[in-house]
Amino acid sequence: MISGLIMALIAGSLVGLQNIFNSKVNEHAGSWATTTLVLGMGFSASLTIGLIFTGKQMFSFQNMQPWYWISGLIGVGVVICLVQGIRLLGPTFAVSIVLISQLGFALLWDSLGWLGLDKVPFTFNQLIGVLVIVGGILVFKLSGRETGSRLK
Repeated sequence: MISGLIMALIAGSLVGLQNIFNSKVNEHAGSWATTTLVLGMGFSASLTIGLIFTGKQMFSFQNMQPWYWISGLIGVGVVICLVQGIRLLGPTFAVSIVLISQLGFALLWDSLGWLGLDKVPFTFNQLIGVLVIVGGILVFKLSGRETGSRLK
């Protein structure tokens, strides 16, 4: 459990860092070039590291549903939308909204057992947890300094 928590914390910090870099690349190159660069470099790095650590076994896709292959297309949507959201809202607010959306949809898919997930019963405590997070984002947004055109 501890290693899972540590990995999740590292992932969160890396996503935050990546968003900053993506935003800066987008300022100079545009959304599609940023997306191509981000996903292309990610492909190159994961292919190289995967081959080093797992070899040819990394291309073993037995029993994989064909529709799982669209995850790369979803990644394009993630990068494009996040880069634009950061440009329009600023990093903290955009990422906060992404996290709310991510949590809400994960809760929905878990509760309904969609996409091959084990069905997890929806509880009142889960609803309260999501509402507390949404409330925190609203407090953050409404009490922050209003500067520039990002907040319009």
